[in-house]
Amino acid sequence: MNGNAKQRGFTLIELVVVITILGILAAFAVPRFARLEVQARTASRDALGGSLRAGAALSHALWLASNQPANVNMEGTAIAMANGYPNLATIDDTLADRTGWAYNAGTGVFTISGIATCTITYAQAPANGSPTVTPGAGAC
Repeated sequence: MNGNAKQRGFTLIELVVVITILGILAAFAVPRFARLEVQARTASRDALGGSLRAGAALSHALWLASNQPANVNMEGTAIAMANGYPNLATIDDTLADRTGWAYNAGTGVFTISGIATCTITYAQAPANGSPTVTPGAGAC
């Protein structure tokens, strides 16, 4: 090696500056990603609510077209009807996919897996009425 050749590399100061800048960027990025997670769960809850309303409306239309039987058949699955709409025990069967959501057929409450405050509730149709789908008041 030639005695005049200089070794090139980063100084300690340059490395400290780069690490500091990365730390500042991370401090701003982490809260944004956390908010995106909450927004994604809220969007999932709202999508499930729309799917529940659509499933109830489709089964109601099938019930009307089939002379108002006790059960209607959707995609090979029997849907038990109450006042012309799916009952609590079978509303989840009107959904094509509810991945990530747990359902309690006794209460009509769907809960996102692992987050007990992120819920949506299906209330069975009263006589001469329509079912209601209500998002929970808790944070997702």
